[in-house]
Amino acid sequence: MKKIRLAIVRQKYRPDGGAERFISRALEALDSDELELNILTRQWSGEPRPNWHVHICNPAKWGRVSRERGFAEAAKRCWQREQFDLVQSHERIAGCDVFRAGDGVHRVWLEQRARIDTPWQRWLTSMSGYHRYVLAAEEAMFHSSSLKKIICNSAMVMNDIIRCYQVPADKFALIYNAIDSSSFYPSSSEQRQLARERLSLPDEACALIYVGSGFERKGLRQAIAAIAATDRYLVVVGQDKHQPKYLAYANSLGCRQRIRFVGIQKDVLPFYHAADGLILPTLYDPFPNVILEAMACGLPVITSQTCGGAEFIEPGIQGYVCDALDLKTLTELAAAIPLRHRRPDMGLAARERVKECTPARLSSELTELYRQLLED
Repeated sequence: MKKIRLAIVRQKYRPDGGAERFISRALEALDSDELELNILTRQWSGEPRPNWHVHICNPAKWGRVSRERGFAEAAKRCWQREQFDLVQSHERIAGCDVFRAGDGVHRVWLEQRARIDTPWQRWLTSMSGYHRYVLAAEEAMFHSSSLKKIICNSAMVMNDIIRCYQVPADKFALIYNAIDSSSFYPSSSEQRQLARERLSLPDEACALIYVGSGFERKGLRQAIAAIAATDRYLVVVGQDKHQPKYLAYANSLGCRQRIRFVGIQKDVLPFYHAADGLILPTLYDPFPNVILEAMACGLPVITSQTCGGAEFIEPGIQGYVCDALDLKTLTELAAAIPLRHRRPDMGLAARERVKECTPARLSSELTELYRQLLED
């Protein structure tokens, strides 16, 4: 059987990034005799297998717009030269066969960000050359005659694209991310105790975990405010250049001593094991992998209505959902998360909910999609 020569386009591979973790899991799931995998990227820091082919597209850049446009043009030249069977882009580049909307819709992100921006910040955004470029590239890609399919990892993103760009419904494939439930699993009592000792968390304290870089978009300020009025602890996994601002905010609310900033972690599992629930009141997120990871670890989830992961949560069963900026409700929900070893029902329901999201299922759905596209 002839191999499918598949190209996956992602500007920069960053091991801690959610989109990059999807790519890693997808590539591992798709690594078979049926596919020749090609990665078009500006920078690759992973460990490709022998039958992976990495194409570095790294033209000179002089700013954000130059960076975006330069990579788009270089990647397009590469896939036109190589004549791949299918090109799946994770970047907004017109001319690809398949676009995976893992970063969501830029127009919707700007709508949500406007909720927390000052009038001056909103004006600056409207004048930004970068945002104008991304919006134009987004529109050109969604209206490109070359675009055969759009992969969405949540119905929320699919509906956002239809609303903003009037794309026909038959162009979408809803394919959820995968999680390996054998790699992310609930802790034993010994694992929980050891993880908590390392973080200096009291045995009977309820601890929530926040995982993500880009603190403003993912709602760390709201998470801090939510635990401030309770007795909950907060473990923050991730980094942001504005971290001192969040430390000062926690100090102003009198809860700094109950927050543990641990930075980016290559192995997040012990931190999930130390926690009783995940809190991610993100302003906008298509479907963060951390929700699947936490649920697989037996943790109930608090997240927002503008997070695709909310589609996996029945309120009161696997966790809770509310508006990202509703601090009163977030505080109530943080207080409602039980100690996992005392009341494990919500965590068990969360793990059960994601068991179907296996790498094998992801591989099957993607491979079938590619076959259909090639046949058509």
